[in-house]
Amino acid sequence: MAFHGSARPAVCGNLFPASDLGHKYFCVNTSGSNAACSGLNGSQNPAGPSQPAETPRHPSTIGGSTGGGAAVPQPHSSPASEVPCPAEMEPDRPIGYGAFGVVWSVTDPRDGRKVALKKMPNVFQNLVSCKRVFRELRMLCFFKHDNVLSALDILQPPQIDCFEEIYVITELMQSDLHKVIVSPQPLTTDHIKVFLYQILRGLKYLHSAGILHRDIKPGNLLVNSNCLLKICDFGLARVEEPDSSRHMTQEVVTQYYRAPEVLMGSRHYGSAIDIWSVGCIFAELLGRRILFQAQSPIQQLDLITDLLGTPPLSAMVSACEGARAHILRGPHKPPSLSVLYMLSDGATHEAVHLLCRMLVFDPAKRISGSDALSHPYLDEGRLRYHTCMCKCCYSVPSGRVYTRDFEPAAERPFSHSYEESMLSVWQGKELIHRFITEHQQGKRVPLCINPQSAAFKSFIRSTAWHSSKVSRKEER
Repeated sequence: MAFHGSARPAVCGNLFPASDLGHKYFCVNTSGSNAACSGLNGSQNPAGPSQPAETPRHPSTIGGSTGGGAAVPQPHSSPASEVPCPAEMEPDRPIGYGAFGVVWSVTDPRDGRKVALKKMPNVFQNLVSCKRVFRELRMLCFFKHDNVLSALDILQPPQIDCFEEIYVITELMQSDLHKVIVSPQPLTTDHIKVFLYQILRGLKYLHSAGILHRDIKPGNLLVNSNCLLKICDFGLARVEEPDSSRHMTQEVVTQYYRAPEVLMGSRHYGSAIDIWSVGCIFAELLGRRILFQAQSPIQQLDLITDLLGTPPLSAMVSACEGARAHILRGPHKPPSLSVLYMLSDGATHEAVHLLCRMLVFDPAKRISGSDALSHPYLDEGRLRYHTCMCKCCYSVPSGRVYTRDFEPAAERPFSHSYEESMLSVWQGKELIHRFITEHQQGKRVPLCINPQSAAFKSFIRSTAWHSSKVSRKEER
């Protein structure tokens, strides 16, 4: 366990081998480029942080919301001094498939960096799909947080008449938390605290922006071998609905991590559904198995009440009549929370106390992300993350300088007012095309796909195969 040392070490050791993330990347085909390259230079590396006047202070002596020293951003690695001409990007290999896209590991020809390329297909099938994709795209460009995946770039779109799909470039991570949990890799209490701290840190940011993720699960938590974690996959995310009379879809969250209010048919819910999912993941990290693994939503609800006991009527006010009747006609169940201590040796009193605050049947009584971050169980996770993992703090010869805010909120709420002007698929296409074009202005030389490359043809085949597989599932 290397939680100390110089220059951002592998914090928790190698969780998995840091092997090559893909096959040798393909040669870049620049034959179709006709743009002038002269005079295009990459931005220079900014100067490093100046020596602060204040004495560094330790996060464990400060608490969860403030810190000592100055908040100085870390300089990013500088790109090559000369930027190549607009070049085609060729996919290397698939690394993930989701309900709303395919992700490939690729090489950015502008700097040789390995990145993730997400294809968003079938964008303009209908207005609902158009709004969903545009919402996810805008969110990826809005996010500015170390524990939330964001867009590094968007590939240049074709002319609007040929515009049918979107390609987004994000940071490439090595694995996800699901693969770590099911692997033989030992997970210590230190691992769990660092992971849980980063999940809640990212969720606090999302919720402060008014965003509900609605699909928090281990597979949507990307990790590197040094234990850095980022929340990803915002295909189901949406802005929190303040009007409780407005109905929200219940087709959200993978069943094992679905909150009881959603299972019981509540037509309105809030950020508490994400906290429930985090509680399920916390228990899974402790026990290395899914906490509520049922074959159906009804059985899922039964497993939850087996643990938490029969909920009071006050906790079921938003439930549909059928779900409420199912609970009431069954035998009364007492809570059996003490079994959580049997998850593992890491299920200490502090761990179980925090877990029980997350796994509360009534969403109004469930702990918030901000309050969970203040729980004593996470003090060590905060310390370890900000001592040698984060980008918001830095080291100087005299010690460590900590940021003033360890768990920053979003600078402003995420706005979805643009959706009001999307009254047709064509209007949506125009808005998305304009957004991508304006997003690229004044930035790096744009990339586009080379449709003639063998790699792209392989990419298309895998995409088509996956799309047909998803369609067949939907038909069933």
